[in-house]
Amino acid sequence: MLHAHNGFLYAGVLLTGMLLGGAAEAAPGQTIQYPPARHSDVVEDYHGTRVPDPYRWLEEPDAPETRAWIEAENRVTESYLAQIPQRATLRQRLTQLWNYPKYGAPFHKAGRFFFFKNDGLQNQSVLYKQASLVADADVLLDANVLSPDGTVALSTLAVSEDGRLLAYGTSASGSDWEEFHVRDIATARDRSDHLRWIKFSGASWTHDGRGFFYSRYPEAAEQALTSVNRFQKVYYHRLGTDQAQDVLVYERPDQPDWGFGAAVTDDGRYVVLNVWLGTDRRNRVHYLDLRSATRPRVTGAVTRLLDDFDAGYGFIGNDGPVFYFLTDLDAPKKRVIAIDTRQPERARWREIIPESEDVLEGVQIIHDEFVAHYMHDAHSRLRLFALDGRFLTDVALPTLGAVASISGERKDAAMFYAFTSFLYPTTIFRYDFRQGTSSVFKAPAIDFDPSGYETKQVFYTSKDGTRVPMFVTHKKGIKLDGS
Repeated sequence: MLHAHNGFLYAGVLLTGMLLGGAAEAAPGQTIQYPPARHSDVVEDYHGTRVPDPYRWLEEPDAPETRAWIEAENRVTESYLAQIPQRATLRQRLTQLWNYPKYGAPFHKAGRFFFFKNDGLQNQSVLYKQASLVADADVLLDANVLSPDGTVALSTLAVSEDGRLLAYGTSASGSDWEEFHVRDIATARDRSDHLRWIKFSGASWTHDGRGFFYSRYPEAAEQALTSVNRFQKVYYHRLGTDQAQDVLVYERPDQPDWGFGAAVTDDGRYVVLNVWLGTDRRNRVHYLDLRSATRPRVTGAVTRLLDDFDAGYGFIGNDGPVFYFLTDLDAPKKRVIAIDTRQPERARWREIIPESEDVLEGVQIIHDEFVAHYMHDAHSRLRLFALDGRFLTDVALPTLGAVASISGERKDAAMFYAFTSFLYPTTIFRYDFRQGTSSVFKAPAIDFDPSGYETKQVFYTSKDGTRVPMFVTHKKGIKLDGS
């Protein structure tokens, strides 16, 4: 897949080469004196195998000894970098390159539109709201003002179906721990709701707008940053109540290492539970029937729909009791299947989109169509399918590149997506399903002219016969002869 940051990969490689060249000339023969790290006598016995762990003490990030060692390491680094004569020039040029407005793909709820924007050099992108795509935008949430140093980041967000409320999570200094709040969208002010001890969780509103599902761990009295997290549970938070009153929806005390993600379906009828275990690609899928979208019953018997832990299953959407999944079951490059929850036996599963030669990266339902994002020879392809699996069309992309941040809802007539490539800075496009065309919605103005460069895709056959795709970005007219 493409790994180009805002389309400036070539410029970044060029500048990195200058930096490394300067570093090599800065202090020839210099001997760097690194701070000593204490070698402890800690040894663990793992089923009869003794494993030394002499640097265990460094796992306490806030211990005085650890902090002193980190600060000493930083002094070594800074003193070395300070000797590079080109450093100030590089900093100035990189600042010019990165300093331009960056937009995210807009999304909407109940007539309101939302999008992220970074003015250029902000630590965190700002969430805006607007009454329509052409209306003036107002700040809804600026994470940059949540801490003096800008290290508190927005970690998750969910807008209620009526577009009135925003549930959002924040994390500090890169921590996985999150705290959830609820903001009134009209006033851009927080309500009293404050939830803690959350990690690896989103928020998903019931369609009555009275609360949302989320997952959290038991309160960690001490060493929250370094202790092992176990016994995650799914809760339902009712607006305006204390976290202690949250309703326990699902737990598995017999499986302390399982984690849960809860998502309400687009029709508001079900909450689907993604059951995961560490970083394993395989998962389980359970669900709770809420009975009604307008008067949901948030507790009850949870159905274990997919409980064999035999593959990865990503919930895409549903048509009533029929659930659609993206899966790698018997399909390493993935396919789409449909399971009728009334007759969930494997023999009754239906294949909707079969596995192809390209890896199926993700699928969404927009405009009552499957929007399928494929990876073809290390670049993106967007393909549209009917809900019965019939291929409809390819979405034409501007060049070889990467698609990200596809947004749209089931009944929308248009979707938005972000596109970037080696010489193509991240641009937001709007795709009209009825016309079958894409148009530029937001394009950045950058201090770099890519017209003098070009990117070509080439292939190389490795020793084992694998055909490896590669990209070569170079100045136009240069001879690629190895010189």
